[in-house]
Amino acid sequence: MAEDLVLYETDGQIGLMTLNRPAKLNAIDDALKHALAAGFARADADPATSVVVLRGAGRSFCVGYDIGGGEPLREAGKRDALGWHDRLGASLAMEMAPWNMSKPVIASVQGHALGGGCELAMFCDLTIAAEDAVFGEPEIRFSNSGPGIVMPWIIGLKRARELLYFGDTIDAATALAFGMVNRVVPPAQLKEATLAFAKRLALISPEALVATKRAINRGAEAGGFANGLHAGLDVLAPLYAAETEAGRTFKELTQREGLGAALRWRRAQFGS
Repeated sequence: MAEDLVLYETDGQIGLMTLNRPAKLNAIDDALKHALAAGFARADADPATSVVVLRGAGRSFCVGYDIGGGEPLREAGKRDALGWHDRLGASLAMEMAPWNMSKPVIASVQGHALGGGCELAMFCDLTIAAEDAVFGEPEIRFSNSGPGIVMPWIIGLKRARELLYFGDTIDAATALAFGMVNRVVPPAQLKEATLAFAKRLALISPEALVATKRAINRGAEAGGFANGLHAGLDVLAPLYAAETEAGRTFKELTQREGLGAALRWRRAQFGS
């Protein structure tokens, strides 16, 4: 059932949202995307909580969008830039939900936070990462990018350009140094540390949290944050409708030898 893809429970004043597709490392397909959008709305509307934690079941937070399961959709969308704009717009709206919620959202990240999963963590107000966490947006290596180009706003243009142009990944310590995460803890302590952090935040009055988050967000939006993200979406949509040499080879390898082989082929070219 779609509703089982995102679990929701409470611990005192903390709302706990869990991406629940562990066998796929919480890769975001259409069903999970819709479940996440509904889950964010539910968590924000819950009168019993003032802070929300977003986490992933299993060994990874989220590896991004499910490129292995989306080939029929991609083929149907070739040369349909407007169609891709609509689909990517829905993905961006889901990713931006933590930003747009009235309550602060804390991402609790272990394992992989890649592609859309990395973007989702960056849209959260705060991030606690396990030492084994890996962050990055490698999708440019198979001719995709976005939909939420939020990284430059979080870590600055120069660092973001390097990560987004090459598709390289960084470890949790580097993410901390870059300002992408707030705390790094041993993997065995991630759940406990995240809850302690969230419960400390919940000691602040809900009214003060809402007002402070809104003030920070409105300041960023006055500086062009939301317009910049939507402008990026307008630029990127045609890329998804295009066919590139790298994308064509990646697709052929996927069809012939499987997604894992295609990913290994592209990774080997970059030496990582």
